[in-house]
Amino acid sequence: MEELNCETAFTIPVFGSIGIAESVAVTWVIMLALTLISILVSKNLKVENPGKGQLLLETGVSGLHNMVQDMVGEKGGRYVPYLMTVLLYIGVANIIGLFGFKPPTKDLTVTVALAVMSILLIEFAGIREKGVKGWLKSFAQPVAIMTPFNILELVIRPLSLCMRLFGNVLGAFVIMELIKQVVPAVVPVPFSLYFDLFDGLIQAYVFVFLTSLFIKEAVE
Repeated sequence: MEELNCETAFTIPVFGSIGIAESVAVTWVIMLALTLISILVSKNLKVENPGKGQLLLETGVSGLHNMVQDMVGEKGGRYVPYLMTVLLYIGVANIIGLFGFKPPTKDLTVTVALAVMSILLIEFAGIREKGVKGWLKSFAQPVAIMTPFNILELVIRPLSLCMRLFGNVLGAFVIMELIKQVVPAVVPVPFSLYFDLFDGLIQAYVFVFLTSLFIKEAVE
């Protein structure tokens, strides 16, 4: 139960005192790190005769772009940059425990915010593609009797995205803490590589995959 509580990292003496949650502070660290890395790796790029480092960078970015593009479909291409950004953020947030930080995605409010952002984007994509009337008519498909269930999906989808990510990250965190208490020496290392690294990246992929799938359904 203690791990479910979101600790306050520090307070800002504005309008009394505004508490900054630890998950928000760690998110700022992730944003700063990704921004600095982006600036460093994108310096001195060449159109002709690129170096090995640039070729490796372009291969990685192109591979990530093509992977997300395949998930979201041709009509959802305009949403690929957002989905790539979310994938990078969640991936880093899930594995940041390896560097001594608490994963922000262990905070339910963070996963709720990510889920709400995704569902708003999904509905926006549907309205943009079909228009307001077409979007409203889609709730009655394939038959009118399905309307209440289709409306209910507006709540079910973000809830499922939120709880899947939160539950997996929190579960992995608790398991690692238990393993460290029982066998604190060498045994936790391979488990940490699985839960903090492999499972964390898988959860980032699953979140973006489901969001992409819902966007694809909304625009087709």
